Amino acid sequence: MSPQTDLLPPSSSAPPPVKNDGDDAVPRIVPVRRTGRWTAAVAVLVLLGLALNSVIRNEAFQWDVVVSYFATASVLRGLWLTLWLTAVVMVLGFALGALLAVLRLSGNPVLQAVSWGYVWLFRSTPILVQLLFWFNIGALYPQILGVSTVTLLGPVTIAVIGLTLHEAAYAAEVVRGGILSVERGQVEAAQSLGLGPWRRFRRIVLPQAMRSIVPPAGNMLIGTLKGTSIVSIIAVQDLLYSVQLVYHRTYEVIPMLLVATLWYAAVTSLLSFGQRYVERYYARGTAGAR
Repeated sequence: MSPQTDLLPPSSSAPPPVKNDGDDAVPRIVPVRRTGRWTAAVAVLVLLGLALNSVIRNEAFQWDVVVSYFATASVLRGLWLTLWLTAVVMVLGFALGALLAVLRLSGNPVLQAVSWGYVWLFRSTPILVQLLFWFNIGALYPQILGVSTVTLLGPVTIAVIGLTLHEAAYAAEVVRGGILSVERGQVEAAQSLGLGPWRRFRRIVLPQAMRSIVPPAGNMLIGTLKGTSIVSIIAVQDLLYSVQLVYHRTYEVIPMLLVATLWYAAVTSLLSFGQRYVERYYARGTAGAR
């Protein structure tokens, strides 16, 4: 046979190649058996079921009392004051905190020292100590502008002042960290375009800094909502103080505490959902947007 013949393809009459079912067979993929994972999941579900059954069937919780007091007028008034106090403290606290952050980032060493000292002082003392100090400020200054301190500073005003000053110290660090997260090149590019300082901050720095500010700010909002319960120590009739007034009269401590717990859980859940959507809004166009 000539070499040219050897290069020709086999004729159609040639028998097809025989498949070898031995070593050439495709191996079958067997999923990994995760026995430990499923065992742990079942054990956790069983424990959760037992705990839930204990809570529901335990008569000491007095769920009928919880239902009867859950939406009473006194509890709703306390809830409204808690929400109002949270909103006011967050707005004022972040406004003061943003100012402190700008002072800390300025080139003036005196302003930097004042901002640093404020943050150090209010982060170093417990919020309860601060509230009690402001509550007794009349011992240091009996009169302010000719007006009695007791008349001028009521419990709600003292709560707003104390919580705002405390919140501003943490908000300053949150805002400062967000501003520092913006690349320096972004600011330099805005300067090369002739944008003024305020316009650079509003159009370039702040929108990018919000991606870093929103998550801790959301956590601070939820923490402030729960932290307002501490104002009950100075007789501010928030949600916790309202349920305390009831159980001091009826001695139904556990069900009234459950009323406050359920309201706090409901509001914080709504705030958590809102925080998620705000984070997605400011993270759009980035890898963190989900």
